[in-house]
Amino acid sequence: MPVTAIVLAAGEGTRMKSHHPKVMHKVLDRPLAWWVVNAARQAGIERIVLVIGNGAQEVRSYFADEKDVEFVEQTQRLGTGHAVRVVRDALGSFDGPVVVLNGDLPLVRPETVRALVDRTRNNHDACTVLTMTPPDVTGYGRVLLDDSGQVQAIIEHKDCTPEQRATLLECNAGAYCFCGKRLSANIDKLTNDNVQGEYYLTDMVGIYVGMGEPVTAVHCDDYRELLGVNDRVQLSQVTKIMQRRINEGLMRSGVSMLDPDQVWVGPEATIGMDTVLLPQTIVWGKTVVGEACTIGPNSRLVNATVGDNCTVDETVIVDSAIDDDVNCGPRAYLRGGAHFHKGAKAGTHVEIKGSEVGEGSKVPHLSYIGDARLGKGVNIGGGSITCNYDGKHKSHTEIGDHVFVGSDTMMVAPVTIGDNALVGASSCITKDVPAGALALERSKQTVIEGWADRYWDRLERED
Repeated sequence: MPVTAIVLAAGEGTRMKSHHPKVMHKVLDRPLAWWVVNAARQAGIERIVLVIGNGAQEVRSYFADEKDVEFVEQTQRLGTGHAVRVVRDALGSFDGPVVVLNGDLPLVRPETVRALVDRTRNNHDACTVLTMTPPDVTGYGRVLLDDSGQVQAIIEHKDCTPEQRATLLECNAGAYCFCGKRLSANIDKLTNDNVQGEYYLTDMVGIYVGMGEPVTAVHCDDYRELLGVNDRVQLSQVTKIMQRRINEGLMRSGVSMLDPDQVWVGPEATIGMDTVLLPQTIVWGKTVVGEACTIGPNSRLVNATVGDNCTVDETVIVDSAIDDDVNCGPRAYLRGGAHFHKGAKAGTHVEIKGSEVGEGSKVPHLSYIGDARLGKGVNIGGGSITCNYDGKHKSHTEIGDHVFVGSDTMMVAPVTIGDNALVGASSCITKDVPAGALALERSKQTVIEGWADRYWDRLERED
């Protein structure tokens, strides 16, 4: 039977004090709900249903391209049990196991979700409850087990006797796996006879125990996996835990970090052996970094591809690629599909946008290259730019192999500079330059001998 995961992501999250739904606040570079969906996916769950409500359109838009994610909108937020019932009513009865996870549990591991499903299948449970033992159990519902490990009840903290508060340390984590058929048949037995007037999924445990149906528990050894997020303080706390989890995994795989607390790597980034990540480095998105690179300090890579043996020093690379043996920075900016071939260089205070820089070519400092293609062995002098934008249209600059462009040169696109050409410093190139030619464009220099001496003498006399 296929497994369904229901991710509860409809809540308002008022304690976040935000215009955005709580589940869209980010841990590293991914929203809270993404981490839960990804854990379910990595656990092998075939069908994932997001229950949305507050900020529904924002959640839909983010997950729009996720083909295995379905949406059910809970227009009236009447509790967790009501959310599950809304899913059943919208999509039909469940067949296989149904995992229910809160959308603000970013630290839950796929292995934990898989263990929950396996226990339900192997024991033919009506319900399996995920439990934990945090250092401070205050506020958590306590799980009462009999000698055989069957769940007898979940007792809310406020309803516990002093003895139960002291001795019942197994806590309800708010994550469950149900037999789908039995859940479909019994979810309507939930009532909202409580102060809040809501339908609580927790009450299904009592219903099943009363029916004599098997309810068991799976204990999660690391309680931190099940820490929820209700405000921005807790968001920062789980972000720190995830940062350390990812960084420790990278270091064990052969990546060095001078200070792991000052490196942030997203969950979909990959980094090769013997690469060093220096402080204040951020690696987001689907970035791929090769082996033996030095990244940072003060660098940010987003959806970047970095080859082997590269140096990325105080550099931002967004949606761009550099091949092996490329040096960037300090303070370079590559964006919009820029591509540096093997052995190329982007120097200090250089911006490259949507351009291809050929093998061994250099843009050493203080230059902007946009919408251009540079061949092999090109040298761009400092302060040079491609004038690619006329206020409405973007135009292309083509520079051939082994071209030398002098400092402070303006190349007004569209323009082509042929192989082996040389462009004199301080030129404004508006016409194509043939291969092997010298292009020089500048006004005539005027020199008046003795003029400066006379000028300074006059100023001194006036004083």
